[in-house]
Amino acid sequence: MTAIDTSLGRIGLSEEGLGETPILFLHGVGSDKSVWAAQLGHFGQTRRALALDYPGYGESEPSPEGASRDDFAAAILAAMDSLGIESAHVCGLSLGGVIAIAIYRAAPDRCASLILADSFAVHPDGRAIYDRSIAASGDLRAMAEARVDVLLAQPADPAVRSEVVETMARIDPAAYRIGAEAVWLADQRESARDIEVPTLVICGAEDRITPPALSRELAGLIPDARYEEIARAGHLTNLERPGEFNRLVSEFIGNG
Repeated sequence: MTAIDTSLGRIGLSEEGLGETPILFLHGVGSDKSVWAAQLGHFGQTRRALALDYPGYGESEPSPEGASRDDFAAAILAAMDSLGIESAHVCGLSLGGVIAIAIYRAAPDRCASLILADSFAVHPDGRAIYDRSIAASGDLRAMAEARVDVLLAQPADPAVRSEVVETMARIDPAAYRIGAEAVWLADQRESARDIEVPTLVICGAEDRITPPALSRELAGLIPDARYEEIARAGHLTNLERPGEFNRLVSEFIGNG
């Protein structure tokens, strides 16, 4: 793991593999680039695969005060510039899906395709979730311990459970609050209708945070989007069922 300098500041980066049309992974509000290790190992065998931290997360520089989801998207685009990436398959989970849509809105030509996992266009309980998140954000380890069993399908793998807690516990609270606003208060229904690249929407069948109905709604808004559900997975499908997640994404992007 390392970081790169961009026109908008330092951004944390993990990278494996070589090849044309990279795949770029974007994490959720309660994690960082490290959660994509199983995906980098898999996709890095056949193409360039990268995971980035948002500003304020992981090894990135802090976000400016008042940053938004569009600022996160701009930071990812600046990182793509620094890395010499003209276009990529953009895969985001939860907040990452929201940022992926924001990236497409800002620069559609930079997205070869979109993979939106456990995400949504607008969350009917977003304001309440945001308020609870902000109230608990002073102690992210305590929040992680309280939320982990809701995030994961049960019974959860103890190693995955521990990883989720430790990853959330090390997030800077200020960055988490910006990320919480970026995801839970998002309304990207109009942006979703304007997507014109191949799009795969994935959801864990046991996701209690962003239930499958929200992913099906998102897929229904995007012209010709494909929807897939992963059995025995909750909100963190890439961690809980990495083999199935990787298979679905591999089949979707093919050799492109």
